[in-house]
Amino acid sequence: MTYLAAPINTNELTMSSIDLLEIINTARLEQGETAIRRNDFSARVADELDGDHYETFVVGNPNGTKTTAYLLTSDQSMLVSMRESKVVRRSVLEKLKALDEPKEPTWIASLSPQARIAIADLNQQVEQQQILIEQSKPAVEFVERYVSADSGSRGFRQVCKLLKAKQPEFRAFLVSKKIMYRLGSEWTAYQGHIDAGRFETKTDVADNGHAFSEAKFTAKGVNWICGLWAIHNIQEAA
Repeated sequence: MTYLAAPINTNELTMSSIDLLEIINTARLEQGETAIRRNDFSARVADELDGDHYETFVVGNPNGTKTTAYLLTSDQSMLVSMRESKVVRRSVLEKLKALDEPKEPTWIASLSPQARIAIADLNQQVEQQQILIEQSKPAVEFVERYVSADSGSRGFRQVCKLLKAKQPEFRAFLVSKKIMYRLGSEWTAYQGHIDAGRFETKTDVADNGHAFSEAKFTAKGVNWICGLWAIHNIQEAA
């Protein structure tokens, strides 16, 4: 099983970045792309998760060197995979979803009709989740193209409009994920996300002469939050 047990203080399962790399490299080779070296992949993971919480460990390589590996949550595994090309990303996400899908036990035939109906309902929910993932891909790809074409920073309302998100729901999402918080009368980003280059603070003066600061999403931040928001919507709809 690729997913490992979670730390004691959390119920979320984690996945080794080494296992994730094997899945990605398999998909890359299937599409005629070259495989990624362990150390290069570790650097990519560290860059993508800059500012996030994760655990690390060291593994030995066949050539005698060592590589820093990571325990990734399901969300983090998806975010790292989104750096791949479209065809590779789709293949990897399908493999990740397959790992999370419930496996039908051999004794399923002995279950009561009510139990089999419950399992069928669960399978239908999984299929609906897959459909939602497919539906979210055009929106993710649109934002990726949009952001790459314009590197300027964007405020909260602009990002809501870009993602077609309702402001109260998006604000609650940012708070729950510990991305932004209220400081006095203003909203600001947690320092880890600012250090990661996902936000920048802009100072301006209102019409009444009052100076205020606004945390704006950078182009990197918009691209990053797009992936998190898509995953959040999929999980909410499941």
